[in-house]
Amino acid sequence: MDKKMKDGFISTLRRELVPALGCTEPIALAYAGAKAREILGCMPEKLEISCSGNIIKNVKGVTVPNSNGLSGVDVAAILGVVGGNAQRELEVLEDITAEDIAKTKELLATDFFTCTLQENVANLYIVATAKAGNEEASVKIVNRHTLVTEIVKNGEVIFRENPVDEASEVTDWSLWSIKNILDFAKEVDLSEIEEVISRQIEMNSAISEAGLANDYGAQVGRTLLAVYGDDVKVRARAKAAAGSDARMNGCSLPVVINSGSGNQGMTVSVPVIEYAKELKVGTEGLYRSLVVSNLVSIYHKHYIGSLSAFCGAVTAACGCGAAITYMSGGTYEQICHTIINVVANVGGIVCDGAKSSCAAKIASSVDAAILAHHLSMKGLAFKAGEGIVQSNIEDTIKSIGYIGRVGMKNTDIEILNIMIDKVSLTEE
Repeated sequence: MDKKMKDGFISTLRRELVPALGCTEPIALAYAGAKAREILGCMPEKLEISCSGNIIKNVKGVTVPNSNGLSGVDVAAILGVVGGNAQRELEVLEDITAEDIAKTKELLATDFFTCTLQENVANLYIVATAKAGNEEASVKIVNRHTLVTEIVKNGEVIFRENPVDEASEVTDWSLWSIKNILDFAKEVDLSEIEEVISRQIEMNSAISEAGLANDYGAQVGRTLLAVYGDDVKVRARAKAAAGSDARMNGCSLPVVINSGSGNQGMTVSVPVIEYAKELKVGTEGLYRSLVVSNLVSIYHKHYIGSLSAFCGAVTAACGCGAAITYMSGGTYEQICHTIINVVANVGGIVCDGAKSSCAAKIASSVDAAILAHHLSMKGLAFKAGEGIVQSNIEDTIKSIGYIGRVGMKNTDIEILNIMIDKVSLTEE
């Protein structure tokens, strides 16, 4: 394999598959708050947040980790200021104490915090401004949850760089294709990806088990096992959903994310782990299959961008479905058909924010991936011209990207308007 291509895939895995504590949007707010306090150099007297609608959408309905059950934009940002450690980035709230939570509650009852919806900006956009006396510090984050693009202190810009879309500044996407991903998964020296993949297996399995052991959220994972039994097709759905049950509802365990999302990280990994056990493919087979799953999902999400109205569980399910077909000995054509079969089925799931029902969407998407796998192994696939399915796999993936990036822009706005009660639902 071409060295540039191989190195690109390895660096992508290392960059994208990182631990995060809780839902990544409240964590991004907490990180921005913690970073603003760090730059200010003291505890602020006021905190102002200006952010995109997608941030509000994905924070409104989830429990902030280590907050003792609190939720909301204000909680995430204030807790980051009070007790967050910006050096830990996506694990910024790891060291929160009971005293920090008490202080946050105290500040919630004052005029310490204000939030403004910022329109006509990137889908992932946060500016945190901390003020104390005549001192002021602001931190701007764009496109990635911890990508600081500007720091201003007392009116002076002390850091600025142009925001980029996702990781395009370091990724040559022209080298990406399903075939190249599969070639890389087959040929890569496991020692080069072992650390990042083993961490994903360990952490995501742990929070999945926590979700099954406790009554988090709507208990989607536990319900699936209780009602449908423990066949591998059920376990794959239930254990992935259970991880989301836990992380959407305040579990303090970290998740290794994919494409900036913990729910996508659960979807690309846990079903593949379950199928690897069932098919007895061994450690090497599991690692190579997880490489397929992760990279296929990242490839899909690249075309959509950060925080769309298109549910990321679908693109992640394309990855896990492809990996299940891969570990089952499927051909290149069968793996491509699996991906096509997923998007032709559940390509219409919308993202209406991060919350408990994400676990159900994961379960539905993984179910679609399993069906897609079995169809493809029988030589069955939806054909070009049927809806959004194109004449080849690459164009089909691009068509999904176009829908998520362009076609659903207005959908995203209207979903947010409903969530913040800005529209009348009465028919005229």
